[in-house]
Amino acid sequence: MIDRRNALKLALGGAAALAAPAALAQAAKPRTRVVFLGTKGGPRVGIGASNPANLVVVNDTPFVIDCGMGVSRQLVNAGVPIPSIEYILITHHHSDHNLEYGNLFYNAWAAGLSTPIHSFGPKGIEAMTKAFWELNKFDVETRIEDEGRPDPRKLLIAKDIDDGVVLKTSEVTVTALRTPHPPIVDNFAYKLETPDGTIVFSSDTAYNPKLAEFAKDADVLVHECMYLPAVDRLVAKTKNGATLKKHLLESHTTTEDVGRVAAAAGVKVLVMSHFVPGDDPLVTDENWTEDVKKNFSGRIVVAKDLMELKLPV
Repeated sequence: MIDRRNALKLALGGAAALAAPAALAQAAKPRTRVVFLGTKGGPRVGIGASNPANLVVVNDTPFVIDCGMGVSRQLVNAGVPIPSIEYILITHHHSDHNLEYGNLFYNAWAAGLSTPIHSFGPKGIEAMTKAFWELNKFDVETRIEDEGRPDPRKLLIAKDIDDGVVLKTSEVTVTALRTPHPPIVDNFAYKLETPDGTIVFSSDTAYNPKLAEFAKDADVLVHECMYLPAVDRLVAKTKNGATLKKHLLESHTTTEDVGRVAAAAGVKVLVMSHFVPGDDPLVTDENWTEDVKKNFSGRIVVAKDLMELKLPV
């Protein structure tokens, strides 16, 4: 027979057991995380990986880095409410990085956004924002009048940037570094310093030793990469690209050179993303990492769409 005292112990023990998973789940929730929304380099849309986009969430504040086609859908797939976005960072004005910039904001507005989103990018982001509203003037003004929505044109606050600190919140400092991506000159890597570590995104870039200085001792370096043996296959199946190979070789970083940058920077984790090519079934994860390992002996992650990396690493 169970006396009253033992019954109370059992009841308290049962309550603790029920409470434990919830407490553990709360403790396990990362304060800072990176989600790789789209990992395929280039503007072509196909089956498989989505076009370039990344997400950093710090204490439930989302920062979107690049807006390739599909970014809105990928945010939904990642379980991130689009109206919760507060900041958008565009690295450069190639279409696979900005094509859904305006539409991402519009989709947030359509889903109930009523608070500002601040966007940052190379010279032209302010003009692009203005042009987006001209393009969609009829729809926007119709919905404001017909559906009682707030005017979205007041909520997207764009700013052209240059090198240096571009954004500083109570928890996050964002710094930009110009990096070469011929023929584009206004092209920026971003460094996000968070309470749980530093994350650097290379942008599209030719091999650039200065990136190693920029990413020195970073916790995470997300770097674009090109697998040379597959470049000819990519060029062969891409129509209307007579000088595409020349562009790729001059404007992107080979896997071996990615390893050089990561090693010189001394990063804790190297994440390979923005794969060139990003949809060649003959290229394996081992192919992506084999030449990196010639120079970098640290932790390597081959990013996949919707993969999440929690900080601290």
